Amino acid sequence: MSGHETGGEPTDWESWSQSWKHHHLLGLELHSAEEIQSILDLAELFAQASQEGRNRLTLLRGFTVANLFFENSTRTRNSFSLAAKRLGADTVEFSSAGSSTSKGETFIDTAKTIEAMGVDAVVVRHATPGTPHLLAKHLSCSVLNAGDGPHEHPTQGLLDILTIRQHRGSLKGLTVGLIGDIEHSRTARSNIWGLQKLGAHVIVCGPATLVSRRWKQLGVETSHRLDDILPRCDVLNLLRIQFERQTMRPFPSVHEYGLLYAMTKERLARSKPDVLILAPGPINRGVELTSEVADGHHSVILHQVANGISIRMAVLWLLLGRRVASESFARG
Repeated sequence: MSGHETGGEPTDWESWSQSWKHHHLLGLELHSAEEIQSILDLAELFAQASQEGRNRLTLLRGFTVANLFFENSTRTRNSFSLAAKRLGADTVEFSSAGSSTSKGETFIDTAKTIEAMGVDAVVVRHATPGTPHLLAKHLSCSVLNAGDGPHEHPTQGLLDILTIRQHRGSLKGLTVGLIGDIEHSRTARSNIWGLQKLGAHVIVCGPATLVSRRWKQLGVETSHRLDDILPRCDVLNLLRIQFERQTMRPFPSVHEYGLLYAMTKERLARSKPDVLILAPGPINRGVELTSEVADGHHSVILHQVANGISIRMAVLWLLLGRRVASESFARG
């Protein structure tokens, strides 16, 4: 398993997984700066392996990863599925529509049933905060949080941070602006934990109805005026307005929101010359940012998508790789 090569040198994949001490990935709040850096470093190696033409490794051959998505997803679900397959694992795709949960079966019983089919890891997305943590208490297999309501989305935070690191070399000393619906954003929370642990200064910015003073308790700076913080930010991560999680409209109209918070070419001209533009997607052109910005040379949005596969390969291998050596030893 350790004989695959990157850059002409053999990569000891097993050493990475043997050094990892966690059975689940539930949120970046729970991980140290060193652990986050390890995930990023391993993701870079997997990205390099893919670039060299080895899109399918055999590291997790014989393993099965189940995607349990109780909310809609395009990027995250497909990214996890591709990551598992590129490591050689099989995948099981679960959707709540038409499943036994619609017949009254509990969430935990559904998950246990899928685990009983021989699943080694469960990737779960659910509208209720804390759902992956609950699953981790009831399942023996590894649990990966793919988004639990407005709480956390750790692999999205990791791929955002990896994208920044690739373009800036280090997070230390950077100022990163998270713009938009901070109140309901699981991406914002994971970014806040990860960015600050790696030495970045974080500003959360949006309407007062979506950015309250209590965010300062997490050590971030708050602002309600995008134009005021533009000259200071090295990175701007433009977050989607999540109307589906809101019980009341937080601003008069989408048009007004766009006037105050959308990233436009005029605002880009008032930003740092090398500012990076990120957006976790799906993006709403004309709301969070205009097409000129989304498709411009400051944008690294498509880099984020590509990095999502490498990050998810890394976390799957870190969680499951330890079993490869132990099972090989048992068979020997």
